[in-house]
Amino acid sequence: MANTCSGGLDIGFASLSYLQIGFLGVVQGITELLPISSTAHMRILPAMLGWHDPGSAFSAAMQLAALAAVVSYFWRDVQGVVVGSVTAIRRRTYQDDSLRLAIAIVLATVPIGVAGLALSSTLNACGTPLRSLSVIGGSCIVMAILLAIAEVICSHRRTVKEMRLRDALIVGLAQVGALIPGVSRSGSTLTAALFLNFKREEAARFSFLLGLPAIALAGLKELWVLFHAHIPLEAWSLLLFGLVVAGASAFVAIWGLMKVLEKFSTWPFIVYRGALGVFLLVAAQFNLLS
Repeated sequence: MANTCSGGLDIGFASLSYLQIGFLGVVQGITELLPISSTAHMRILPAMLGWHDPGSAFSAAMQLAALAAVVSYFWRDVQGVVVGSVTAIRRRTYQDDSLRLAIAIVLATVPIGVAGLALSSTLNACGTPLRSLSVIGGSCIVMAILLAIAEVICSHRRTVKEMRLRDALIVGLAQVGALIPGVSRSGSTLTAALFLNFKREEAARFSFLLGLPAIALAGLKELWVLFHAHIPLEAWSLLLFGLVVAGASAFVAIWGLMKVLEKFSTWPFIVYRGALGVFLLVAAQFNLLS
């Protein structure tokens, strides 16, 4: 069995084949941007198929694929924020909507940036208890309950243009919860935005835009850590292949999510998350998955 640790870093993906990485890349790409927890699926599927856990380093690096998908899908929004902010600063029109959104994005990134750096060694360590089935299962159930409450009690009337800096800070704080495996970054931020009474599709858009810096920083930071861990060239090749596959899958996932939220609600994700959480807790209790 191949060594899946390098300098204390979990690099289980290095022991997998290209076919296995391609399959996990599709799953990672789809689940990373849906509110159903990519970490849960990265733990379940390899265990069910008898494969190595690809490790938290793989999941973190795959966020660059999610970044590419989000930027591509919301290119007009991203371009508008960047160009609009620069123009507003030059003209000193500090109440400009684009500049306010840019400031909100930066503000929302601070909490997870600080928490991510503080907990990095624990989150990515080999055999970390945070990737246990019971923790992931419990997180899935808690988030399913919170998302259900948001669906029932909130009005879903606001748009991103009505966003305030306080809203951004609240969603940014919720994003910190995504550091706990099973919570899901998109799930935590989408739920927080729904509690702030944003429309479902606007909540998703708000969630994705505010998450761009966090996704980029997490992915680039993980690549930096992997580089200094001196992983073999073959592992880099596997990682690159996984990124390409995950990027294409993530784009399809965003498209599907936006279509569902425009016409329906988050209930399909709530039911799925709840069932997934129960399954994981049962699996942990009876040792059904390695």
